[in-house]
Amino acid sequence: MAIRTAIFGHRGYPAQFPENSLAGFDYALAHHIDGLEFDVQLTKDRVPVIMHDEKLNRTTDGKGFIKDYTLAELRQFHLDRGEVIPTLAELLALVGDQDVQLNLEFKTNKVRYPGIEKIVLDMLDTVTLARPVIFSSFYLPSLKACQLLAPDEACCWLTGKPVVNAKAFVTNEHLEGLHLKHYQADIPVTERIWTVDEPAEAYELFQQQVAGIFTDDFMTMTRLRDRMLLVK
Repeated sequence: MAIRTAIFGHRGYPAQFPENSLAGFDYALAHHIDGLEFDVQLTKDRVPVIMHDEKLNRTTDGKGFIKDYTLAELRQFHLDRGEVIPTLAELLALVGDQDVQLNLEFKTNKVRYPGIEKIVLDMLDTVTLARPVIFSSFYLPSLKACQLLAPDEACCWLTGKPVVNAKAFVTNEHLEGLHLKHYQADIPVTERIWTVDEPAEAYELFQQQVAGIFTDDFMTMTRLRDRMLLVK
């Protein structure tokens, strides 16, 4: 049976909205996106917030590391269009019980944020989501920490490099799959590919029936996939 590749909004809908903004997430949800990918870091007062970079410089009108500001202090800075930096709690409230797959990336490969995994998992225990969250990270110890706290959760390793003996690696590390920069043929594991914004690349990945792609422009990619499914 043909696999319908899931399309994840990479940091929401950056093609039209500030990345990792509530406005982008809200638009994607309103247009029935398959999945949302987002990045979690911790403030100085240990509140999980949604932002890709460890520093504010690129995406806000502020400067410095997230870890050096309390949430209240972060609220003085803004993304484009006056959007505030969202908290994980705000995103979860926005999602509610809508049928969308969440992919939460722990941004712990540069700043470690001790205890972030427990803080996030405890928060998730307080909400009811339509689907279990997929956890991903470039930093394998974060995934191992998740596994210790919640052995049944789906954890996927992020990497930009080819994975040697991928099946054995996924099995030995008790992973759900791999989130790869480049598709690897002939490896019998779940693959989701980032960041796919070129239709020609997406077409090939849909043909290969990968489990998912992450894209900055989910509307374009969804139309392409659905046209391909109609032809078949």
